[in-house]
Amino acid sequence: MKVALVHDWLTGMRGGERCLEVFCELFPEADLYTLLHVAGSVSPVIERRRVETSFIQRLPAAHRRYRHYLPLFPAAVRAFDLRGYELILSSSHAVAKSVRVPPGTLHVCYCFTPMRYVWDLYDDYFGPRAGFLARVLMPPVAAWLRRWDRATAVGVHHFVAISRFIADRIRRAYGRESDVIHPPVDVSRFRIEESPGDFYLVVSALTPYKRVDLAVEAANRLGRRLVVVGTGPEEKRLRAMAGPTVELVGGRDDEETARLYARCRALLFPPLEDFGIAPLEAMAAGRPVLALGRGGARETVVPPGEGEPATGMFFEDQTAEALVDAIRRFESGAYQFEPKALRRRAEAFDRPLFKERMQTYLQGRLAERGRC
Repeated sequence: MKVALVHDWLTGMRGGERCLEVFCELFPEADLYTLLHVAGSVSPVIERRRVETSFIQRLPAAHRRYRHYLPLFPAAVRAFDLRGYELILSSSHAVAKSVRVPPGTLHVCYCFTPMRYVWDLYDDYFGPRAGFLARVLMPPVAAWLRRWDRATAVGVHHFVAISRFIADRIRRAYGRESDVIHPPVDVSRFRIEESPGDFYLVVSALTPYKRVDLAVEAANRLGRRLVVVGTGPEEKRLRAMAGPTVELVGGRDDEETARLYARCRALLFPPLEDFGIAPLEAMAAGRPVLALGRGGARETVVPPGEGEPATGMFFEDQTAEALVDAIRRFESGAYQFEPKALRRRAEAFDRPLFKERMQTYLQGRLAERGRC
């Protein structure tokens, strides 16, 4: 069977790329299409694949400033010629789901979210903190992109959402129902340490909607050590606001990140997240999570008093004050977290289970179309 994998862009190994890595293993002969590929930025499993890029790859400074070409993404993704494939599996948080689908080809979209830039998180990217030109030019562009995004959803035969939270967002944006298969955490990467360190941890892309600024501000106010792992367009602003107890260490490889998880007091998780792999990675290392009590975190983090071993605590308002209060409650010692119980929670989302669930799902959808 001839399979095409379509992914928005390849610029680093984040949660979406870890899902793509599994898709590459499921279909070792599949071709991979993406708007942009920064060579060496993803795992060897993905790098070994024949990668077909779009014209975005050749635009000035695209490797660093590809998001500035957002209005060109629709033309770029629609230019891919996918004739001759029996299955298209797109993994999409922007435009990958909008490829042209030839007649007779099955298209399954593993959807991280409808295009967040123009739907739920428009203000985070193009609101008051954006530059003057972006604030002036983006409203009509975003309105057009929303119409285009909704219209091209008809090319997807089956949506698979990464969480119930995103299934609801797909329903509101596209008027479509979704199946839900949670993304994987590679539990084998992590180890439990008996004596954690004295710092809190954030592992995140440094983009506006991740709200890493709330963790930095909370650490500043309390004088607590905070280590921030990640890179992105917010890095300069975060460094400017970081106090003496906050350290931004940039990107770190898997091994070093796993060590930081195991040694931290707790993971701070302030975004309204689509799902959130980082909390599960912390749990796999036996460390609890202090998370915003909305969005995908509600499907992974178990707070005290819900009938099973707790894996973290929630704060309900997306503010530094609420996070400060959560840290104080955590430090009061009112609830003790059991590292082995945290790891067992992560094991319910382990990578082999995700691989099996996706394989069974895709086989079922192909069988419905008379293929096996």
